[in-house]
Amino acid sequence: MARVIEAWRELALAAPLAGLFAILADAFALPRGRTSLLPRSLGGTAVLVLAAMLVFALALVLTGAPVVSGVVVVALFGALALISNIKRRVLGEPLVFSDFALIGAVFQHPQFYLTALRPAQVAVLGGGVAALVVVLASLSSLDLAPRLAGLGLGLGAGAGLPAALRRIGFPGTGQVPDPDSDVMRHGLVASLLAHWYAWRGTADPEPCRVPLIAGAPDQLVVIVQCESFTDPVAVFGDPALSLPGLEAARSCALQHGRLLVSGFGAYTMRTEFGVLFGRGEEVLGTRRFDPFLTARGETSYALPKRLDRSGWTSWFVHPHDMRFYGRDRLMPEAGFDQLVGDEAFAPPAPEEGRYVTDAAVADRIIALAQQSSAGASLIYAVTIENHGPWAPDEADAARNAAPYLRLLGHSDAMLERLMDALPRIGRPTILCFFGDHRPSIPGASEPGAERHTPYVLVRFAADGTPVPGSGAECDLTPAELHHAILDAIRLGGLER
Repeated sequence: MARVIEAWRELALAAPLAGLFAILADAFALPRGRTSLLPRSLGGTAVLVLAAMLVFALALVLTGAPVVSGVVVVALFGALALISNIKRRVLGEPLVFSDFALIGAVFQHPQFYLTALRPAQVAVLGGGVAALVVVLASLSSLDLAPRLAGLGLGLGAGAGLPAALRRIGFPGTGQVPDPDSDVMRHGLVASLLAHWYAWRGTADPEPCRVPLIAGAPDQLVVIVQCESFTDPVAVFGDPALSLPGLEAARSCALQHGRLLVSGFGAYTMRTEFGVLFGRGEEVLGTRRFDPFLTARGETSYALPKRLDRSGWTSWFVHPHDMRFYGRDRLMPEAGFDQLVGDEAFAPPAPEEGRYVTDAAVADRIIALAQQSSAGASLIYAVTIENHGPWAPDEADAARNAAPYLRLLGHSDAMLERLMDALPRIGRPTILCFFGDHRPSIPGASEPGAERHTPYVLVRFAADGTPVPGSGAECDLTPAELHHAILDAIRLGGLER
């Protein structure tokens, strides 16, 4: 009994200190906005403290050492603030709960993530993890009494946390949560947990029940989601950087303009979901952070499912591991008849870079379009050649942008090639080409208010002549582009 009392005394000293350090660590998470004594709201601070106590208790049950448990709390909450600030600097958004769903992908494809960090930052994070492991191993105790005390603390904190999360009252479906304003008001940890808590409570929408679209019997629809494709004139302000393929497509487009994407430098799946599923972020609530996590409950809205499947054949083309974002499971459920993944492409040659080239993707699209001439065809392709990283020297913006602009030229050449080859096939054709997000290039292209990318929607008659539109620019969200594509398909069917 004496040892149990002593364990509770140690807990009474270590746990409040851990909570205090958690508050201090969370206060460093950007953005900050309050000037009062507490850096965040009372509700957010309550959630933070309860979360810290829960982590402290779990660590105490595992290690039996209050000091070690306090170190775990400080290290974890400090690392969250550091990682969130790095992410916000690079991508313009603090950590969101759905980022943790990508932890497995970090180990599968580390080049997508670790290259966004400076070597010193990687060293600090790696050294911190190693130091934490050493501390845990050397200072842990076999004593049972602290573990029992930790169990009691954990049960109490776990019971109080849901009530504190409900009091914050974050938005649900039908409202668009803003990570920046939520972190500023409530704190990083409270925002992460409350967004996740609201996300768990969202339900799948009612199935889409609108009539299916037949289109023309020999219609060809090609949609290209181009990695980091932008208008360099809009991004860098230099008219000399104008892309000839993009300008030519704009000149004969049925419709073109700015695609109002929400992500910067990443979050391809947000743009992809909007164009494929046609559901805007204003109806997704906290699902907007990573809509692919719940997309399997919304597949009736997917573009292939909106088409009369008896007359259409559809392909999803992406020269990368289809398990990324779970496309290997999602896309068949979304109605795609065939997936064309990295196994269908030869590895890039050493001089071609890290990823399969846009030229190779164009070859595959054209081959599919030619071999599928017996019926209506939908080809949705996602490119990867122009994926970062780019040079990290912040002192020379022009040099930083050069590797990106070279690859951007390859993407524009892909657009030119498709604009030339597809009309020659002899089918009524719709070509939609757009960028998924802007690149994040230190010193050259950094997060800001402007995030839009270009899109072009072009129609060709069966004889290869462009079908003109109004010529006016029209800004669209990815979900609105989905519906513009469907309208073009309907129009093609009515004209036959």
